[in-house]
Order: sequence, then structure tokens, then C-alpha cells
Amino acid sequence: MQIINQWHQFETATQVANSVVKKIINSAEKAIAERGSFKIVLAGGSTPEKIYQQLASAKTDWSNWMIYYGDERCLPSEDKERNSIMAANALLSKVDIPKANIFTMPTELGAVEAAKKYRDTIANVEQFDLVLLGMGEDGHTASLFPGHLHDDEETVHEVYNSPKPPSNRISLSTKTLANTRELFFIVTGESKQDPVKQWKQGTNLPVANICPLTGVDIYIDNAALA
Repeated sequence: MQIINQWHQFETATQVANSVVKKIINSAEKAIAERGSFKIVLAGGSTPEKIYQQLASAKTDWSNWMIYYGDERCLPSEDKERNSIMAANALLSKVDIPKANIFTMPTELGAVEAAKKYRDTIANVEQFDLVLLGMGEDGHTASLFPGHLHDDEETVHEVYNSPKPPSNRISLSTKTLANTRELFFIVTGESKQDPVKQWKQGTNLPVANICPLTGVDIYIDNAALA
């Protein structure tokens, strides 16, 4: 079955963020109406941070949001370089999502124990409603890096020797990230031009290997496509 990539092009990164915010709220409303909760996987990065800041003022049934993470660095629990701290500061501390609905990756325990615990955390998730992902300058996404090999059947990977510090992390697997009703890639900035070109040419990059049956939506600005 061929997976369809839908490219949504905008003039600026701000316009990308504005559009994605609206799409997230629409997804949340639909999921809560149909299934009673909205299971979203959050990404790290500067553009997602802008999106989370905008979401903080949105009107939605926050009590039924369920928050998961695509990846996390192995750092102390309060380290500002963690995706969970960024998301908390930008969004989660400002809205009424029950703490029991926020599933942080416990990477302060180290990669082995954190991956084991997060596998248990997501074991009962039949399917995510929405996965948000960014893309690095090397075509990586979450903490899935080019050239790294993982067990295809794992739901959560231990990640070592990351090309960007810190070297130890955990990440949802390609298989887990694809188990979603919707997947949004958020790609902005001139530094993304080369990997975007490679992606479109069919190069084997981590971003290209996440293939939900429902397809992929890529929200991108002109700078990343130039």
C-alpha cells in the first residue's frame, strides 16, 4: 500500500504554527467526541514550542487530553534541555490537563530503565490520535538518527551515541510513531533544505520511514523548501 505524503506549504514559520494549532484543536475535538479522549504525542524543538505556546490559550476540553512524548534526552528530571520541561513551560503548566494524563519519559533513570518503563506506559494505547514530529538537519526525527539500527519490533528504543548531545536518549520506534490516526511533520527554516530535498528524492531517512496507513501531513515553510 502506497503511503501518501501531503505537503502543506506556507510563506513563514509563523503561518505554519498558526495552521498546525488549528489542526490540532480540530483533531482533539473529533477524538474526544468520537472516543472520549485525545491521545497526542508531543515533539521537541523550537517550532513545536511556538505551537505549544499558542495552544495554551486555545479553548478545548483539556481534561480529556492524554500527553505522550516521541523522545527524551537522558537528563535530570528538571533539566531545561528536556522536551518535557519545554512542553511544561510552554503549555502543560498553563492548562487544566490532569497530571495523571501526562506520561513523561523517566529518562533520569537512564536509557535502559526509562525505555522499559515507557514500554509499559504505552502498552495499553491501542492507537494514538495525533503524532507531532519535527525533522533535524540530518533527516532525523524524534531520536531516530540516520545509520542507527534498532529492533523493528520494539515499541520504545534505547538510543546511544546520538550525534547531538546528550548521547543517551530514548525514542518511540518507527512502528509506534506510525500507529496513529494522524501524523504531522513540522519543518521550518533554511537549514532543512537539504534533508527535505533528499526526502522528496526518496532517500532512506528516518523521517521517510514513518508511514501511518492514513498518510503523513507535512507542514513546511518556504525557507525549508527553497
